[in-house]
Amino acid sequence: MTAGVPGGGASGASDGSDSASTGARRSRTRLAARGLSHGFGDGAVLDDVSLTVEPGEILAVVGPSGTGKTTLFRLLAMFERPDEGAVEVGGDDVWDLPEARRLAVRRRVGMAFQTRSLFSTTVEENVSYGLRVRRPWSARVRDAVEGLFGREEPSETVEDALRTVGMFDKVDRDAGSLSAGEAQRVAIARALAPDPDVLLLDEPTSNLDPRNTAAIESAMRAARDRGIAVALATHDMQQARRVSDRTAVILGGTCIESGPTDAVFESPDDDRVRQFVEGKLVY
Repeated sequence: MTAGVPGGGASGASDGSDSASTGARRSRTRLAARGLSHGFGDGAVLDDVSLTVEPGEILAVVGPSGTGKTTLFRLLAMFERPDEGAVEVGGDDVWDLPEARRLAVRRRVGMAFQTRSLFSTTVEENVSYGLRVRRPWSARVRDAVEGLFGREEPSETVEDALRTVGMFDKVDRDAGSLSAGEAQRVAIARALAPDPDVLLLDEPTSNLDPRNTAAIESAMRAARDRGIAVALATHDMQQARRVSDRTAVILGGTCIESGPTDAVFESPDDDRVRQFVEGKLVY
């Protein structure tokens, strides 16, 4: 186990335009954090964090609340630029790329937040949003005109994404009528629909009931099986053990250990990790 970044090259990636239903038929790319440090005001939130998320795996990023997991995921999603370090997709430092190319790279990374933030429209329209904005302007105008003459059936891509999270039976529902767990599942379907190379999930099952938690964990495994690199931020140790292939432990804004999940939980190198996973470390 290590707190650093494994070596190795990146696999190829498409332009992100493929649908979720074709995801298993194309190559994917990895996401890496290299020495990320970031703060707000005079306070440091992250200090020299390095980790990778490989295609076809689930990485659990665990740590107490307030230790920097959400900030890390915002940096990985390219919502903010790190104070120091690099975010790499396919081996490229995204902040060294021209703006147009960085946008194309960003579209290969999907994210669902702990707060669901759905649009005030139907489930179908929420999930298809990312697909629509990626279409050429002329195609979007044509779609709008055709929509005046009647509602089309949901696309195969939207159906596939909703079935992955077990929500296709609610495709016509107003998003505002959903429960918290249902809304989170739709948010994950929206992130999956454009067939990203990387899926970032920030505390996706926080305060949810077992049924919705199980559906979301099933969706994580389905995404992994398609070759998507899935990163999960959680403080739920049992969830990390259930679903992840590797685990990275963040304490005090630093990644103090990472490795195969069984090894991190059963024979950690760092005594602080042992105390944390056993519930003995108050941080």
